[in-house]
Amino acid sequence: MHIKTTKCNRFCLVASVTNQEVFNRPEAQASFEGLFRSFDPEVQFQYFKSFRRVRISFSDALAAAEARLRLHKTDFNGKEMRLYFAQSVHIGSPRLEPPKPDKQFLISPPASPPVGWEQSQDATPVINYDLLCAISKLGPGEKYELHTATPTTPSVVVHVCDDERGDSSAPDDSDQDDKPRQPRPKIIQTRRPDFAPGVEQ
Repeated sequence: MHIKTTKCNRFCLVASVTNQEVFNRPEAQASFEGLFRSFDPEVQFQYFKSFRRVRISFSDALAAAEARLRLHKTDFNGKEMRLYFAQSVHIGSPRLEPPKPDKQFLISPPASPPVGWEQSQDATPVINYDLLCAISKLGPGEKYELHTATPTTPSVVVHVCDDERGDSSAPDDSDQDDKPRQPRPKIIQTRRPDFAPGVEQ
């Protein structure tokens, strides 16, 4: 569990300035910095225009406390200026801690197989050669009964379809040349719906 702690920096003040001239005009900045240099000549300033804040770093904690005591809620160019001690927020531990021991799936090595384990061989596929032989001997229009019907189960019969393609792979018979070939059925495409201009896409 991460612990959030707040520590006050006794050497640093944060000034809340509503007067925009401090961030835009060098003369206003020099006047603003002169207020704090009277307490500590080595004071440093950091301006944050978008936040309307100025970070003021002192070399002496007593000088920072005295400046805050005398200048807090005072007027600067007609606007009130407020001073606060800067605070540093620390979350968690200062060192990078290792991950928790539970559920380390990505860094854990794969488990080893047990002693004596051997990979099983795939079984040979079952091929009914008698069935393949019987089907190969059938001609167009003939049938082959695979399973005889019983009082509780139906029979299973294989029917061989007639070859109506009429390609070069079909056997050449004179009877087939005399009969007219049936036209192939035409595939009808699905009609596209009518466009409705009033419907927004």
